[in-house]
Amino acid sequence: MKEYKVIKPALGFRKRHEKLEDLINKFAKEGWTLKTITDNQHGGISYIVFEREKNR
Repeated sequence: MKEYKVIKPALGFRKRHEKLEDLINKFAKEGWTLKTITDNQHGGISYIVFEREKNR
């Protein structure tokens, strides 16, 4: 069985790509895999969905 984590990141405008990379790496260290990133049609990110096995 899988479990999911949905976050709404607050990346700001400065160093946005670095902050996103750090965020993804942080969750990867906890066993999460990036599933989906949805945009807000204005160049920003609305939600990020991570997935991992529940019984690990």
